[in-house]
Amino acid sequence: MRTRRLVTILLLCLLVSGCTGDGGGSADGRITLRFQSLAWQEESVAANRELVKEWNATHPDVEVEYVQGSWDSVHDQLLTSFEGGEAPDIIHDASDDLADFAYGGYLADLRELLPERLKADIPRHSWETTTFGDGIYGVPFLQEPRVLIANAKWLRESGVRIPTPEDPWTWEEFREVAEELSGDGKYGVAWPLKEPVSATLNLSLSTGGQLFHRDEDGKVEVRFEAADAVVPKTVHDEVNTDESASSTTLGMGGSDTLPGFFGGRYAMVPLGFSYRQQIVQQAPEGFDWQVLPAPAGADGLTQGVSPQTLSVAEDSPHKKEAAEFIDFLLRPENMVRLALGDWMLPTGTEALKDPALRTTEYDWATGTALAAHLRSAPAQSVRGYPEWKDKVATPAFQEYYSGAIDLAELGERLEKDGNLVLARYQR
Repeated sequence: MRTRRLVTILLLCLLVSGCTGDGGGSADGRITLRFQSLAWQEESVAANRELVKEWNATHPDVEVEYVQGSWDSVHDQLLTSFEGGEAPDIIHDASDDLADFAYGGYLADLRELLPERLKADIPRHSWETTTFGDGIYGVPFLQEPRVLIANAKWLRESGVRIPTPEDPWTWEEFREVAEELSGDGKYGVAWPLKEPVSATLNLSLSTGGQLFHRDEDGKVEVRFEAADAVVPKTVHDEVNTDESASSTTLGMGGSDTLPGFFGGRYAMVPLGFSYRQQIVQQAPEGFDWQVLPAPAGADGLTQGVSPQTLSVAEDSPHKKEAAEFIDFLLRPENMVRLALGDWMLPTGTEALKDPALRTTEYDWATGTALAAHLRSAPAQSVRGYPEWKDKVATPAFQEYYSGAIDLAELGERLEKDGNLVLARYQR
């Protein structure tokens, strides 16, 4: 089907415009690559545009055209582009969005296209986030741990032990501290869990939670075991038993909690590391905050992440040049510029050594210390996960966190209803 479509497009191109059929090429042999970026923060957009400009200045035969995309619509927009034969050559996305595109044949296998320098610079556990079957369909380059953003003055005055990456709180200790910081209409923690599934699953890796279990035939089964229950039970009990967590923030996104955090209503908010930029921009003058590591469990500080990625479209006639641009964009010094622009961590080991990412200013060093503990999000390679998440897991976790159902019913729904959904994708 895809071959027939390509042939049709090629014939129409020749008949209507008289072009050569060398997509992105010109009569003088000059190649144009379209790079769709999802950068949205001002500093990040500037860094991406500057790097494109620097590439174009040094590669007169291969021009890169910057195309602005949007995180809000990227999946549907890419799917339409792929089907229409108009996908950008270089694609910016997140690893948890790549599975369907990779299995659908829309993305190029990068194993033979990428240089050894780049392959060796990114750790194997990061490559696992973009490996589907035998192929690699994206380069993971930016990631962020979930951390606790805390009111530093409040913590100091309370006298609680301040955790560090070397000596973090356990989940039990975190619950005790949250209760100690609560009272008089204030809460120790605000959980922004409008989208509760990925946050819960990713943090549950710290306690050894797996949830998705793959057998020898590659089939996946949901099993909600004791290690999977630690994090959700902590959140549930903080909200419904200890009253140390605000119930009203359960339906909020991360940004929605910041006014209450600045206003002294919550001592701590679990957020992605990149939220520091919003805090720097929006916090009232003199507001004293700091970054703390998320609590640790049986597996230490391990947590799941879905890195930002760069891929090459399978239909691109210039895969080699597209991979060369990705290699340029992800040189250690350039990866640092992209990381600073997005307030995130680079995946590259050389970039992570940069002093700019190890400073105590804005607690960069705390985040960098967590990089070695980041792993592939549990659900990344599970086909049918989006439907399981939307139809089963999201309502089940929301009802459990609000106190509407108990832990046994949460587990039963995740397993019984969830496995019915996943089974349809594994026949």
